Amino acid sequence: MSNIINNKKKFIYGIKYLKKIKYKIKKNILNLKRNNKKLPYIIIINIGNNESSKIYIKNKCKIFRYIGIKYKIYNFKNNINENNIIKLIKKFNYNKNIDCILIQLPLPKNLNTNNIINSINPYKDVDGLHYYNIGKLSQGNPYIIPCTSKAIIKLLNIYKINIIGINILIIGCSNLIGKPTNMLLINKKCTVTIINKYTKNIKKYIKKADILISAIGKYNIIPIKSIKKNSIIIDVGINIDNNKKVKGDINYKPIINKIKYISAVPGGIGPMTIAILIKNIMKIYKNKNKNNKF
Repeated sequence: MSNIINNKKKFIYGIKYLKKIKYKIKKNILNLKRNNKKLPYIIIINIGNNESSKIYIKNKCKIFRYIGIKYKIYNFKNNINENNIIKLIKKFNYNKNIDCILIQLPLPKNLNTNNIINSINPYKDVDGLHYYNIGKLSQGNPYIIPCTSKAIIKLLNIYKINIIGINILIIGCSNLIGKPTNMLLINKKCTVTIINKYTKNIKKYIKKADILISAIGKYNIIPIKSIKKNSIIIDVGINIDNNKKVKGDINYKPIINKIKYISAVPGGIGPMTIAILIKNIMKIYKNKNKNNKF
């Protein structure tokens, strides 16, 4: 029994922080309603039939409804013309009632993700992935920080995990998570290594990592036997198994007694990412509507 309890203590969660943020923002929005002020409004564009994306959108919109953030989802099939999406985004850019635009990633491979993301007004780019926002992040002067990257840092801070000078390994170099997380950690004075599927001798890097951040979106392909003793794992992956059960990237069971912490899936980075998304929405909303008082 004691071993089970100890194992539970090794999981780190973002749910408590999400609850704190949603209650706070709900009060702010109720105050806006009482004063007949315009409410925050976000557009979500989803293309294709990605199961993980469906979960993310469902979880986000559930929170939006509770808080009082206005939203509208635009769903499109895989074969949507890229130019039509960009035209729609530009229409939203000029709509003064719309504060934020979110493109649910990943997009189908037939679409150019950069073209679509970079067509968003950078001041409505709630995910912080427009080249303007990524450029400001690289300089250490961000306007909007990508939600998942900031969620990783926030979760480490909440659990008082020191990151200055330690070896952090990021597995996965996507524009959505890997690259911005790398920049954010470097700005926080970390020693960062980022690897991908073409990296040779991956085990060598895993063995040296004090913190391992997995953002590949595939379950149980990382050689977990190489994971360093007392290391910390941040599992960003969302994978759906044959039983419709949500799993991360890491098969933690064989190594649970070896590691110090691992972020829970579900319940870890997912809720924290939504919390940061809410904060990003409100930051953009406030900057756009500076006369509104909270």
